[in-house]
Amino acid sequence: MIHWCATAGFLMAILPVIATPGAGMTLLVQHVTTGGRRRAVPVILGTATGLYAHATLAVAGLSALIMHSAQAFTVVKLAGAAYLVGLGVWTWHTATRPRPHQSADRPAPPASAGPPPPASADRPGRARSVYVQAVLANVLNPKAASIYLTLVPQFVVPGSSVAGQILGLATVHAVLMAVWLLTWTALLHRGAHLVREARFRRVVGRVSAVVLVALGVRAATA
Repeated sequence: MIHWCATAGFLMAILPVIATPGAGMTLLVQHVTTGGRRRAVPVILGTATGLYAHATLAVAGLSALIMHSAQAFTVVKLAGAAYLVGLGVWTWHTATRPRPHQSADRPAPPASAGPPPPASADRPGRARSVYVQAVLANVLNPKAASIYLTLVPQFVVPGSSVAGQILGLATVHAVLMAVWLLTWTALLHRGAHLVREARFRRVVGRVSAVVLVALGVRAATA
Protein backbone atom coordinates (compact mmCIF):
# COMPACT_ATOMS: atom_id res chain seq x y z
CA MET A 1 0.00 0.00 0.00
CA ILE A 2 1.30 3.45 -0.92
CA HIS A 3 1.23 6.08 1.80
CA TRP A 4 1.31 9.34 -0.10
CA CYS A 5 2.37 11.55 2.83
CA ALA A 6 5.31 9.29 3.58
CA THR A 7 6.18 9.10 -0.11
CA ALA A 8 6.10 12.90 -0.45
CA GLY A 9 8.38 13.22 2.56
CA PHE A 10 10.76 10.68 1.08
CA LEU A 11 10.80 12.61 -2.20
CA MET A 12 11.85 15.78 -0.42
CA ALA A 13 14.52 13.94 1.55
CA ILE A 14 16.00 12.02 -1.39
CA LEU A 15 16.20 14.88 -3.91
CA PRO A 16 19.38 16.42 -2.44
CA VAL A 17 20.99 12.97 -2.43
CA ILE A 18 20.11 12.41 -6.09
CA ALA A 19 21.35 15.86 -7.09
CA THR A 20 24.72 15.23 -5.45
CA PRO A 21 27.17 14.07 -8.14
CA GLY A 22 28.24 10.50 -7.62
CA ALA A 23 29.55 7.47 -9.46
CA GLY A 24 26.33 7.07 -11.47
CA MET A 25 26.49 10.61 -12.81
CA THR A 26 30.19 10.25 -13.56
CA LEU A 27 29.59 7.05 -15.52
CA LEU A 28 26.73 8.69 -17.41
CA VAL A 29 28.81 11.66 -18.52
CA GLN A 30 31.72 9.45 -19.48
CA HIS A 31 29.74 6.94 -21.54
CA VAL A 32 27.26 9.35 -23.15
CA THR A 33 30.06 11.60 -24.37
CA THR A 34 31.91 8.65 -25.88
CA GLY A 35 29.05 6.48 -27.11
CA GLY A 36 25.99 8.69 -27.54
CA ARG A 37 22.59 8.81 -25.89
CA ARG A 38 22.05 5.06 -26.10
CA ARG A 39 24.80 4.57 -23.55
CA ALA A 40 22.58 6.24 -20.96
CA VAL A 41 20.22 3.24 -20.97
CA PRO A 42 22.61 0.67 -19.42
CA VAL A 43 23.85 3.26 -16.92
CA ILE A 44 20.30 4.04 -15.78
CA LEU A 45 19.27 0.37 -15.70
CA GLY A 46 22.39 -0.56 -13.77
CA THR A 47 21.84 2.23 -11.26
CA ALA A 48 18.20 1.17 -10.76
CA THR A 49 19.28 -2.45 -10.31
CA GLY A 50 21.72 -1.39 -7.62
CA LEU A 51 19.00 0.53 -5.79
CA TYR A 52 16.68 -2.48 -5.83
CA ALA A 53 19.55 -4.65 -4.58
CA HIS A 54 19.98 -2.36 -1.56
CA ALA A 55 16.22 -2.33 -0.98
CA THR A 56 16.10 -6.12 -1.12
CA LEU A 57 18.98 -6.40 1.32
CA ALA A 58 17.26 -3.95 3.62
CA VAL A 59 14.10 -6.05 3.52
CA ALA A 60 16.07 -9.20 4.25
CA GLY A 61 17.97 -7.53 7.05
CA LEU A 62 21.38 -8.27 5.56
CA SER A 63 22.27 -4.60 5.21
CA ALA A 64 21.49 -4.10 8.88
CA LEU A 65 23.87 -6.93 9.70
CA ILE A 66 26.61 -5.25 7.70
CA MET A 67 25.97 -1.86 9.27
CA HIS A 68 26.04 -3.32 12.79
CA SER A 69 29.21 -5.33 12.16
CA ALA A 70 32.19 -3.01 11.96
CA GLN A 71 34.32 -5.60 10.21
CA ALA A 72 31.70 -6.50 7.60
CA PHE A 73 30.96 -2.84 6.92
CA THR A 74 34.68 -2.10 6.53
CA VAL A 75 35.04 -4.93 4.03
CA VAL A 76 32.11 -3.63 1.95
CA LYS A 77 33.40 -0.07 2.16
CA LEU A 78 36.93 -1.00 1.08
CA ALA A 79 35.63 -3.23 -1.71
CA GLY A 80 33.54 -0.37 -3.07
CA ALA A 81 36.45 2.07 -2.73
CA ALA A 82 38.81 -0.31 -4.53
CA TYR A 83 36.31 -0.78 -7.35
CA LEU A 84 35.84 2.96 -7.85
CA VAL A 85 39.60 3.60 -7.81
CA GLY A 86 40.19 0.74 -10.26
CA LEU A 87 37.41 2.00 -12.51
CA GLY A 88 38.94 5.48 -12.39
CA VAL A 89 42.37 4.17 -13.39
CA TRP A 90 40.82 2.18 -16.23
CA THR A 91 38.85 5.25 -17.35
CA TRP A 92 42.01 7.40 -17.38
CA HIS A 93 43.82 4.77 -19.43
CA THR A 94 40.92 4.55 -21.89
CA ALA A 95 40.69 8.34 -22.22
CA THR A 96 44.41 8.80 -22.90
CA ARG A 97 44.73 5.87 -25.29
CA PRO A 98 44.44 7.02 -28.92
CA ARG A 99 41.68 5.38 -30.91
CA PRO A 100 42.66 3.71 -34.20
CA HIS A 101 40.02 5.59 -36.20
CA GLN A 102 41.20 8.90 -34.73
CA SER A 103 44.82 8.54 -35.80
CA ALA A 104 46.14 11.80 -37.21
CA ASP A 105 47.78 10.14 -40.22
CA ARG A 106 44.54 8.56 -41.44
CA PRO A 107 42.54 10.69 -43.86
CA ALA A 108 38.85 11.20 -43.23
CA PRO A 109 36.58 9.06 -45.42
CA PRO A 110 34.84 10.85 -48.30
CA ALA A 111 31.26 11.98 -47.82
CA SER A 112 30.07 9.49 -50.45
CA ALA A 113 31.54 6.54 -48.58
CA GLY A 114 28.27 6.04 -46.71
CA PRO A 115 27.70 5.78 -42.99
CA PRO A 116 30.51 4.36 -40.89
CA PRO A 117 30.17 0.85 -39.52
CA PRO A 118 28.62 0.53 -36.08
CA ALA A 119 31.09 1.40 -33.36
CA SER A 120 32.11 -1.29 -30.92
CA ALA A 121 30.65 0.92 -28.19
CA ASP A 122 27.17 0.13 -29.49
CA ARG A 123 27.56 -3.66 -29.44
CA PRO A 124 25.48 -5.64 -26.93
CA GLY A 125 28.62 -6.77 -25.13
CA ARG A 126 29.65 -3.17 -24.56
CA ALA A 127 26.19 -2.28 -23.24
CA ARG A 128 26.39 -5.21 -20.79
CA SER A 129 29.78 -3.99 -19.63
CA VAL A 130 28.44 -0.50 -18.94
CA TYR A 131 25.44 -2.02 -17.15
CA VAL A 132 27.69 -4.12 -14.90
CA GLN A 133 29.84 -1.08 -14.12
CA ALA A 134 26.77 0.89 -13.05
CA VAL A 135 25.44 -1.99 -10.93
CA LEU A 136 28.72 -2.49 -9.10
CA ALA A 137 29.26 1.24 -8.61
CA ASN A 138 25.91 1.37 -6.79
CA VAL A 139 25.92 -1.97 -4.97
CA LEU A 140 29.42 -1.40 -3.58
CA ASN A 141 28.54 2.10 -2.39
CA PRO A 142 28.03 2.13 1.42
CA LYS A 143 26.28 5.50 1.16
CA ALA A 144 23.54 3.95 -0.96
CA ALA A 145 23.17 1.14 1.60
CA SER A 146 22.92 3.64 4.44
CA ILE A 147 19.99 5.36 2.69
CA TYR A 148 17.94 2.20 3.03
CA LEU A 149 19.04 1.66 6.62
CA THR A 150 18.69 5.17 8.01
CA LEU A 151 16.53 7.26 5.70
CA VAL A 152 13.96 4.82 4.31
CA PRO A 153 12.83 3.43 7.72
CA GLN A 154 11.74 6.94 8.71
CA PHE A 155 9.06 6.80 6.00
CA VAL A 156 7.81 3.28 6.65
CA VAL A 157 4.32 3.37 8.16
CA PRO A 158 3.61 0.73 10.86
CA GLY A 159 0.74 -1.62 10.21
CA SER A 160 1.44 -2.13 6.51
CA SER A 161 3.74 -4.45 4.63
CA VAL A 162 7.30 -3.32 5.35
CA ALA A 163 8.67 -5.11 2.30
CA GLY A 164 6.07 -3.52 0.02
CA GLN A 165 6.75 -0.05 1.39
CA ILE A 166 10.54 -0.35 1.07
CA LEU A 167 10.30 -1.66 -2.49
CA GLY A 168 7.80 1.08 -3.28
CA LEU A 169 10.17 3.76 -1.99
CA ALA A 170 12.98 2.11 -3.96
CA THR A 171 10.84 2.46 -7.08
CA VAL A 172 10.32 6.15 -6.35
CA HIS A 173 14.07 6.51 -5.84
CA ALA A 174 14.84 4.68 -9.10
CA VAL A 175 12.33 6.75 -11.11
CA LEU A 176 13.69 10.03 -9.75
CA MET A 177 17.24 8.92 -10.46
CA ALA A 178 16.27 7.92 -14.01
CA VAL A 179 14.63 11.31 -14.63
CA TRP A 180 17.70 13.09 -13.29
CA LEU A 181 20.09 11.07 -15.46
CA LEU A 182 17.86 11.43 -18.53
CA THR A 183 17.81 15.19 -18.01
CA TRP A 184 21.59 15.26 -18.03
CA THR A 185 21.61 12.99 -21.07
CA ALA A 186 19.45 15.52 -22.95
CA LEU A 187 21.77 18.36 -21.90
CA LEU A 188 24.78 16.41 -23.10
CA HIS A 189 23.03 15.69 -26.40
CA ARG A 190 22.37 19.39 -26.93
CA GLY A 191 26.10 19.89 -26.72
CA ALA A 192 26.70 17.16 -29.33
CA HIS A 193 29.01 19.43 -31.32
CA LEU A 194 31.37 19.37 -28.36
CA VAL A 195 30.88 15.67 -27.73
CA ARG A 196 32.05 14.85 -31.26
CA GLU A 197 35.42 16.48 -30.62
CA ALA A 198 38.09 13.98 -29.61
CA ARG A 199 39.78 16.53 -27.37
CA PHE A 200 36.55 17.14 -25.44
CA ARG A 201 36.03 13.40 -24.96
CA ARG A 202 39.56 13.03 -23.63
CA VAL A 203 39.00 15.85 -21.16
CA VAL A 204 35.70 14.36 -20.02
CA GLY A 205 37.32 10.95 -19.65
CA ARG A 206 40.15 12.33 -17.55
CA VAL A 207 37.82 14.38 -15.37
CA SER A 208 35.59 11.32 -14.91
CA ALA A 209 38.62 9.27 -13.94
CA VAL A 210 39.70 11.81 -11.32
CA VAL A 211 36.16 11.99 -9.90
CA LEU A 212 35.90 8.20 -9.66
CA VAL A 213 39.25 7.94 -7.89
CA ALA A 214 38.25 10.77 -5.55
CA LEU A 215 34.96 9.02 -4.77
CA GLY A 216 36.86 5.83 -4.05
CA VAL A 217 39.31 7.59 -1.74
CA ARG A 218 36.46 9.34 0.06
CA ALA A 219 34.59 6.06 0.48
CA ALA A 220 37.71 4.42 1.94
CA THR A 221 38.43 7.22 4.38
CA ALA A 222 34.85 8.13 5.39
